[in-house]
Amino acid sequence: MTAVDKIVLGHGSGGRLSRELVEDVFLKSFFNASLSPLEDSAEVRFPGGTLAFTTDSYVVTPVEFPGADIGRVAVCGTVNDLAVKGARPLALSAGFILEEGFPGALLKKITASMRRAADEAGVSIVTGDTKVVEKGKADGIFINTSGIGLIPGGRKLSSYSVKPGDVIIVSGNLADHGVAVMNARDRLGLEGNIKSDAAPLNGLVEAALKVPGVRAMRDITRGGLATVLNEVSGACGLTAEVDEEAVPVSSAARNACALLGLDPLYVANEGKLVLFAAPGAAAGILKALRSHRYGKNARAAGRMLKEKKPQVRLKTSIGGSRIMLMLEGEQLPRIC
Repeated sequence: MTAVDKIVLGHGSGGRLSRELVEDVFLKSFFNASLSPLEDSAEVRFPGGTLAFTTDSYVVTPVEFPGADIGRVAVCGTVNDLAVKGARPLALSAGFILEEGFPGALLKKITASMRRAADEAGVSIVTGDTKVVEKGKADGIFINTSGIGLIPGGRKLSSYSVKPGDVIIVSGNLADHGVAVMNARDRLGLEGNIKSDAAPLNGLVEAALKVPGVRAMRDITRGGLATVLNEVSGACGLTAEVDEEAVPVSSAARNACALLGLDPLYVANEGKLVLFAAPGAAAGILKALRSHRYGKNARAAGRMLKEKKPQVRLKTSIGGSRIMLMLEGEQLPRIC
């Protein structure tokens, strides 16, 4: 069965099946120079400069969970897709698909959360759309947000620019968002006060870019760090070697993942990025990240290597190594 014979949940995972769907259907149908890099935002050139443009849809359930809600995730996710291309977000759109009977008070709460997240990011929601479907034809509320941002002259961040020896930097603890949503959805009663990490990262990105030497950045969402590294490795033709003990994961999230049979390197995040830095610049970039509230736990987690066959390799805590492929199937559905 090919990716297009029948859509399955795994096609929305952000992993291998998602990539196959995009490449086999959407890229073939819509191919153009802005779309083909398949990064977090597209670069759109116009006579006065370059815009970053992105769109995303949010179907997370439940719509409220510790640390955030579907509205905050919708704003932060789109802001972050712009920011990791080096863009300064200018404006967002918001489209709502509402199910008949959805509580008005909850809708107001979600839109208020969106406004707070937008204010924190310094961006406005300037246009939108609303559709209502019959009861039972949706799952309460789905949100689509699109965003545009201006890429300042001279900035060029791309997975294709990563070079051998570049340092892989993770901006903070992984897996909190996915675990928080799963805990709330299934009422697991996990301890450790795990909250979603949903946050706008444009301020963190600007802090990092004050230090010359950033080659590329990626937003670590669906599919987790392992999947993002596979995408970057495929683009630049290099091996990403990661030290398991250097990857930041809180003890609470690590224990929860162990209990649930999850690998934190594949769990979704909504407020973390991975950055690829020139070797001589890594220390300064780490210092800049750690000076920001959303980068205090930033860590250098590995390096990019020139090898015959590009891959993503994890150096394990017991001294061995294993290959990390793209996420297979759907690990945590409806997570963003």
